[in-house]
Amino acid sequence: MKNVEEMTLEEAIKQLEKTVDKLENNELSLDKSILIFEEGVKLVAHSRKLLDDYTSKITILKKENGIIKEVESDYE
Repeated sequence: MKNVEEMTLEEAIKQLEKTVDKLENNELSLDKSILIFEEGVKLVAHSRKLLDDYTSKITILKKENGIIKEVESDYE
């Protein structure tokens, strides 16, 4: 598996779905479940960071005086 910090958002979400499936399966030992849960927490944190980064880069096209102007998003 790729290092979590190197994953794209899509890769992290896909891996997180697999992680949730493993935990829902209820066939793991407690120790293995905790390790997989920790992996899931890292994936969620990484995904959140990527989403925050993407949000800060979003631009909005704004029409002013008949001219379309690109302005930075103020979403945070």
